[in-house]
Amino acid sequence: MAVLPPAGTANWTRSAAARPNSRALLSYLKSALDRPMASQHLVLGAAGLLLALGTVMVLSASSYTAEVSSAYGGDAYYFAKRQVVFLVVGLVVALITVRLRLGALRALSWVALFGSLVLLILTYTPLGANINGNTNWLQFGPDWMPGVQPSEFAKVAIALWGADVLARKEKLLDQPRHLLIPYLPFTGTIILLVIFQGDLGTALVMLGMVFCVLWMVGAPFRVFGLMIVAAVGAVAVLVATNQSRVERFLGFLNPDADKLGVNMQPTVGLEAIASGGWWGVGLGGGRQKWGRLAEAHTDYIFAVIGEELGLFGSLAVLALFLVLGYAGLRIALRSDQPFHRYLACGVTAWFMVQAIANLAVVLRLGPTMGVTLPLVSYGGSSLLATMIAVGLLISCARAEPEARAQISGRQHRKSSPRVTTVVAEVRA
Repeated sequence: MAVLPPAGTANWTRSAAARPNSRALLSYLKSALDRPMASQHLVLGAAGLLLALGTVMVLSASSYTAEVSSAYGGDAYYFAKRQVVFLVVGLVVALITVRLRLGALRALSWVALFGSLVLLILTYTPLGANINGNTNWLQFGPDWMPGVQPSEFAKVAIALWGADVLARKEKLLDQPRHLLIPYLPFTGTIILLVIFQGDLGTALVMLGMVFCVLWMVGAPFRVFGLMIVAAVGAVAVLVATNQSRVERFLGFLNPDADKLGVNMQPTVGLEAIASGGWWGVGLGGGRQKWGRLAEAHTDYIFAVIGEELGLFGSLAVLALFLVLGYAGLRIALRSDQPFHRYLACGVTAWFMVQAIANLAVVLRLGPTMGVTLPLVSYGGSSLLATMIAVGLLISCARAEPEARAQISGRQHRKSSPRVTTVVAEVRA
C-alpha cells in the first residue's frame, strides 16, 4: 500500500528546492555589483541599449514624415541618417570626455559656464531662430544646416561647473552664504535666460538638477522651501501670461475638451500606447505616426515605442532608465571626491528629471512641455549634450576608489615589463 505524503508536502518541497536557486541568483548579483568596475558597466549597458533602441525608433517614427514631406527630399531615412551622424560624433566626444583628467574637467567647467551664457544670450540676437514658438535655437548657416540649441549644452555647464564650485567650497558649505553664492546666482541666470526664450520645460529640468545637487550637498530645508515657492510662483506667472500655455494647462485639466486642437496630440499619444497591447503591433507597424501624432520622433517617441513594442517594450525602456538612475546614484554615494560626487548627482538628476517629465507628458500625467526623452529621441544638440553627460558619468564611475585602484593596477602591470627591460639594459 502506497503511503501518500502529507497534504502540502509537495508544494513545500518545490518551494524549498527553489530557494537555493533564488539565493544563488542573489549571490551572483551581489558579487557582480561588488566588482570595482560595476558602476561603469551599468552606465555603459543602460545608456548603450537606450541609444540603440532610440536610433531604431527614430527611423521607425520619422520615416513616414520624411518621405511625404518635400522639405526632406522624400527621403524616408532623412532623420535616421542624421541621428546616426550625431551619434557617431557624440561617441567620439564622450570617449574624449572619459579620458580627460580631473584638472582638465575642472578647468573646462568655467569654459562651459561662460560659453553657455554667451550662446544663450545670442538667441536674443538676429542669430536666434524661433521653432515651435520658442526662440531657443541658433542658426549660423543655411536652413538645411543643423541648428544649435544652447540650452541643452547649458545643462552640461550646470552639472560640471556646479560640481567644481561646490567642491572647492566643500569645507564652507555649512554656511548658507558660501552654499548659495555663486552657485545659485549663475545657475539662476541660466535658468532665467531659458525661461525668457519660452522653453519652460527645459527650465524646469534645470531647476530639478539644482534642487537635487543642493539636496546631495545637504542644504537646509528652508532653502528648498524658498526654491519651491519661487518656482511655483514663477511657473504660475509664466503660464498665466502666455495664451498657448494657458490653453495647454486647461487642456490637461479637461482631457475631453478640444480633441482636434490642444488635446489632439496627448489623445493620439495615449491611443498609440493603448493600441500596442502586450507585445505591440510590430516594429515599423505603428499607424499613429502617419500624420496624426506630431513630433513622433522627438517629444512623443515613447508613444511610438508603446504602440510598436507594446507593454513589454515600454517597461524595458523604464527599466533601463531605472538602471541608469541607480548607477548614477551609486556612483555619487561611492565617490570619495566631492567633485565627482556632485557631478554624478547633477548628471543623474538631469536624466531622471527629464525622462520623468517626458513620460508624464506622453502618459498624460502633466501638461505638454516639449521635453525630449534623453538618449532616445531625435535631436542633434540634445544627443550630443547627453553623450557628453554620459562620458562625464563614466568618468565619475572610473574615479570610484575601488575602480581607481584597479585601473591603476592595470596600468602598473602594463608598465612593469617595460621598466624591467630598461633596468636590465642599463645594468648590462
